[in-house]
Parts: sequence; C-alpha cells; structure tokens
Amino acid sequence: MNLRRKLLIALGAGALTAPLTPFAQPRTVKIPRIGYLSLGSEVSNWAFIGAFRDALRDLGYVDGRDIVIDVTWAGTAAYEFPNLAATLVKGNPNAIVTTCISSTRAAKQATSTIPVVMSVDGDPVEYGLVASLARPGANVTGTLTMFEELIPKWLEFINIAVPKARRISFLANANDDSTPYFWNKFKEAARPIGIKALLLKANSPAKLERAFADMKKQSVNAFIVMTDALLAGQVQRIVTLANLYKLPGIYGFREFTEAGGLMSYGLSFRDYYKGVARYVDKVLKGAKPADLPVEQPTRIEFVINLATAKTLGVKLPDQLLLRADKVIE
Repeated sequence: MNLRRKLLIALGAGALTAPLTPFAQPRTVKIPRIGYLSLGSEVSNWAFIGAFRDALRDLGYVDGRDIVIDVTWAGTAAYEFPNLAATLVKGNPNAIVTTCISSTRAAKQATSTIPVVMSVDGDPVEYGLVASLARPGANVTGTLTMFEELIPKWLEFINIAVPKARRISFLANANDDSTPYFWNKFKEAARPIGIKALLLKANSPAKLERAFADMKKQSVNAFIVMTDALLAGQVQRIVTLANLYKLPGIYGFREFTEAGGLMSYGLSFRDYYKGVARYVDKVLKGAKPADLPVEQPTRIEFVINLATAKTLGVKLPDQLLLRADKVIE
C-alpha cells in the first residue's frame, strides 16, 4: 500500500472517531428590556406609550424585535409605585422609563444602578430626583416639560381670547403627585391679574364629563389643562367635552389643538417623546445617566384653531392671531 493511500485511510478513520460538532453555532443575542412605569392603563394612556414606541422605532428599535418594553400600569393607585418598581427591578431591565414624579421617585428608591429615564412635569431637583439639571449625579436623568414656566402665558393668552374671563378652571389629574405643585403655581400667576382660580380634578376618563359639568355649574369662563399622561391620553374626549359645554380652553400639547381644541402653547407630546427615546438609546449604548443633563424644551409653539373659535363663538383679536406659530383654519 503506497504512502498516499495509507494517509487517506488514516484521515478517514480519524473523521469517524471525532465528535460531531456543527459547522457554525448560532449566537444568542440578548434583546434589551425596558421597564415602563406609569399611572393609568393602555387604554387611558395610549398617547404617551404610543409616542414612545413610535420614537424608538424611528431609532431602529421595534418593540418585540429589537427591544422589549415591559409596561407596568398603576391604574389610579400611585401608592403602588414602590411595589411595582421593586418588581420591575427584580427583572433586571436595561433601563426604566418613568412618566411622573411619583413613579420616578419609586424607581430611584428601588435601584441605584439601573438607569432611570424620566419624563416628568415639575421640578426634579425640588423633588430630590436629581442633584441638578446639568449634572443629575446618580442613575436618573431624562426630560421635563417645564410647564410651570408656561402658566403665566396660558393665562395671558386665554385672557386675550376671552377678555371677560374672571373665573378660570385648572383641570388636573387627582392622582398625580405634581398637581399640588402646579396648582400653587397657577394660583400665584392668577392672583395678581384678578383671576378667580378653581381646581377641578379627574382621576379617570369617566370623571372628565363630571369635571366639565362642574365647570359649567360654577360659571367658569375658560379652563387650562395640566396635561399629564392620563389627560394626554384623552385628547379627543376633552376637546369634545370642551366644545359641547362651550368652554374655551388652552392646552400644553399641540395635539389638543389639532384635534379641535381652541389653543395650545407648549409642546408636541410626539416630539417630546423623541427626546425620551434618545435618552433610552444613549443609556443602552453605555452612557451614564449622571453624565446626561436633563433635557428641557427648546421649542415652544403657540397654535390656534380658528374653526374651533368660530364654533365656540370666540372672536380672536388680530394681535393674538399674529403671535401664533400656526393657525388651523
């Protein structure tokens, strides 16, 4: 037997006795998990969670494919946030997104290592959530609306639109921790200009009609919405009730005016949640929350719905129309 034949036989025998191994092992890719902690439910708070999912999709994260969003709803029970946050932390998500002061506080107390990306109304420094806006200092960062800075403008614009308005209602979520903070800001701004401020609360979509009926009974001339996650999820219901009860209103989110509300001065919640998604993207790529300044709004828009003004019988002066960034005919 020649040398070449002996070598081929030896190689063949070796192949038969060698353990069988696949040619290529599939790599297991770990999909990032994001906890999402909010009041309300998927039905009542669809606006914010929907805007968040859309914003993540724009960055290449499709829920269920490139990322998993574990949504935890507290309903109307804000006192449950500590237990809900502790349960989320046990699942060791890559980040937690919070939508109000109380959910952010609960997440921060539940973990000092998992990044918390907040989207809140109110001052996170005053509530002890971050050391400062420029240098958050721990595991919490994110975005805020700065709506407290807009309250004087809301009152100014509604006064120009409805000059005889002396009783203005402040519609807010009864279960939101920031409601007392904003109510005090509203009263401080209303008092010097002779406005009687009234607080009306709704902690569920079902309570909204009662709130508008109470406004009418109390001879309210106009109203302002302190738009949190619950009320933002009720855009069409609130606008419809405002028009039904013939009450002029001003809103913090542009989507209300686009849906038929009279005026808005503030943000688009869809644009706002793009900022939340950007921060989630950053922490997933390794950025430390302590190094990410809290993002404040850079663009405030004044939008007027002229068709709604006609429906409500409100004659808007030219000085107001000229100040608008957008007028919906």
